[in-house]
Amino acid sequence: MQPERKGFIFPSLKSKKITEKKAGNLFIITIDGFRWQEIFTGADATLINDVESTADTATMKILYWSNSEKERRQKLMPFFWSILAQKGQLYGNRDFKSKVNTSNLYAFSYPGYNEIFTGNTDLFVSSNKKKRNPNVNVLEYLNSKEEFKGKVVAFTSWDVFPYILNEERSGLLINSGNENMDTVSATEKQKLINKVQTEAVYNKGGSRKDELTFITAKEYIKHYKPKVMLLALGETDDYAHRGRYDLYLEHANKVDGMLAELWHWVQTTPGYANNTTFLVTTDHGRGKQDKNWSSHSSFISGSSQTWLALMGPGLPPIGEVKDDQQLYQYQIAELIANLLGEEFAKEAIVLAR
Repeated sequence: MQPERKGFIFPSLKSKKITEKKAGNLFIITIDGFRWQEIFTGADATLINDVESTADTATMKILYWSNSEKERRQKLMPFFWSILAQKGQLYGNRDFKSKVNTSNLYAFSYPGYNEIFTGNTDLFVSSNKKKRNPNVNVLEYLNSKEEFKGKVVAFTSWDVFPYILNEERSGLLINSGNENMDTVSATEKQKLINKVQTEAVYNKGGSRKDELTFITAKEYIKHYKPKVMLLALGETDDYAHRGRYDLYLEHANKVDGMLAELWHWVQTTPGYANNTTFLVTTDHGRGKQDKNWSSHSSFISGSSQTWLALMGPGLPPIGEVKDDQQLYQYQIAELIANLLGEEFAKEAIVLAR
């Protein structure tokens, strides 16, 4: 059952600071199926020593293991713990009773992203099939505003996002899966990226490599300067489903590096520097136990457990939140709007009519 809605209840954002200095730009980054356990405690002791999940345990332990929990998470996610935790806010360390959960019943990708971007836990959004989402999302709402019109974009590794965000109805610019960017407006570098995507045999299928999604997004923002961008990465979930804990860790570390590179670019680029907020989260959790860590569903304990990270102007740098509190995924759509000085919940009803 969906929890009772109590409005916008992020405790650290109740103060007027959030509206006194709204974000000029917002980058939303999702890391598909990445557990809170690895964010806050680093590599799992059992899984990193299990040769079925981690073939080369010796190398992985050199890279990501320490007896100290803080050192483990620092090794795995150095940007998170050197920059984001110092300048931003991290929610979801359940060891301190800071909880973030999905409130949809299914605990997998399409329902999770639907909840994140529409604030809606629609019971009929119950599969990952390519069906156009009837629910209005916060990105299309922002794109309907004069200030953001044509400046809201999405770059996603998973090719179901054009349906989740209803590209046909919303009119958003969405580059997804193995889709090439428009060659008419593409830069020379983007044309080369298109060529790699078209000719890279290993990259066929419904999802593309996150690295290609990242460089496509970065090339676009360098030239077209959007105000709101979604960067949806997916390989953590792919490797987890394959039971490859070693590759899951390795890719999480690469994603952390992408975030560091993107943040450095933001902070050294006029118009974005000190004027851009990062919101980083995931669509669902995974099994808590070693035997089912690779899976997630409503029947697997831990699948609804997620996390959230924020950093940007106007946000108090409170770091790792250790308060006993409960946040839900459906609140993120409203949060996205609020960070930009907008109100989504009541406006979305008007748009949906």
